[in-house]
Amino acid sequence: MLESVVTSVSGLGALLGLLSLLKVRRVLKEHAAPNYSTELEREADIDLPSVSICIPARNERRALVACLDAVLASTYERQEVIVLDDVSGDDTSALIKSYASEGVRFVKGAPLKQGWLGKNHALQGLLDEASGTYILYIDVDTRLKPHSVEHLVRYALSHRLDMLSVLPRREDGWRGSVIWSPLRYFWSVLFYSNKHAATSSSAWIIRRDVLKEQFGGFMETATLVQPEQRFADSLQAKNRYRYLIGTANFGVGYEKKWRSQLLTSVRTIVPSFQGSLLMALLGIVGLCVLILPSAIITYYLLGTHFSTTDIIIAGISMALWWATYATYAHFVWRRGWWAGTIVWPLLLIQQIALIFASIYAYSFNRLEWKGRPIRPQAEN
Repeated sequence: MLESVVTSVSGLGALLGLLSLLKVRRVLKEHAAPNYSTELEREADIDLPSVSICIPARNERRALVACLDAVLASTYERQEVIVLDDVSGDDTSALIKSYASEGVRFVKGAPLKQGWLGKNHALQGLLDEASGTYILYIDVDTRLKPHSVEHLVRYALSHRLDMLSVLPRREDGWRGSVIWSPLRYFWSVLFYSNKHAATSSSAWIIRRDVLKEQFGGFMETATLVQPEQRFADSLQAKNRYRYLIGTANFGVGYEKKWRSQLLTSVRTIVPSFQGSLLMALLGIVGLCVLILPSAIITYYLLGTHFSTTDIIIAGISMALWWATYATYAHFVWRRGWWAGTIVWPLLLIQQIALIFASIYAYSFNRLEWKGRPIRPQAEN
C-alpha cells in the first residue's frame, strides 16, 4: 500500500515537473524584456515624457549608496530623483542630503498615520512630491543601468501601457544570497496567468495621473502588503499593464542580502495565498510532493530498498524539476545558476519553513517590517 502511494506521488511530481518546465519556458520567452539597441532607440522620433524616480528608504545607508550611484548614471534626460527618508534611526537622511548637489531631492517622511503600512505611507509621500508623467518606484536593492529608464519608458509608450513592472535580474553571483534565494520570483513566473497579474515591487513604473486619479494614490491600498498588485490586476484587465522578466540588456537588476530576502518572503507569502492560511498549508503539501522524489533517491543511495519503478519515476521527477529551476535561474541570474539548481531540494525545504514562519507571523500578529509592527489586510 505504502509503495503504491509513493509511486503515485512520484508520478504526480513527474507530471507536474513536465508541465512546469513547459510553462516556465513559455513565460520566459513571452515576457522576456526586449534587447533594445540604444542606437536605434535614439533614432526613434518620440518625445519622451518626464519620469520621477522615487525611492523609499528606511535605515538603508549601506544599500542606498550603490542604488543612487546607479540611478545618477542614467542617461535619461527628463528625470528627477526623489528619495524619502522614512523616519530612519540611522544617518540615512544625511546620506540622501549629501547627494543634493547631484540632483537628488530629499523628502522627510511624515510620522506614520494610523491605518497605514510604513512602506505604503512612504510611497504616498513620494507620489505627493513627484511631478513626472511617469513614476518609477524602485527599492534600494534595485540596480539600474544607464539606459534602463529609457528602456522602460519606450516599452511602455510603444505598447500603450499605463503600468509596467520588471522581475529584476540577479547581476551579482556566487554569493549565498544568490544561490540560496527564496523562490518568490520563481513562483511568480511559474504561476503567471492572464487573470492574475504578476508583479515585482523592486521596479515598477506607472503613469502618475492614472495612479492619482484612477486609484486615488495609495489611500485604498494603505494596508495591502503589495499595493502594486491591486493596480496591476485592474490595469491588466484593460490590457494596460505588462510584466517583464529582466534581461542583461534591459538593465534592471537587484542585489539583496539573504536575510532581507527571507524577511520579504515571510511578509508576502500569506498575502500571495489571498490571505488564506488553509491555502498556505495546502501549498506546503504541494511542496512535500516535490520533495519526495529527492528523498527517495537519497534514501536509496543510503541503502533503503525501493522498487526499480519507484527509482525510475523519482529520478524522472527530480530531473524535470531540476530542469525547470535551471531554466529559470539560467535566464535571470548572471552566474551561479547551476549551483542554485543543485540545492533545489533544500530550497524547497527552506520554502516550507518560510511558509510556516509567514503563517505564524500573520496568525499571532508578529509581523514586522523595518522595525515596525504591521497589521496588513490580505490582497484579494
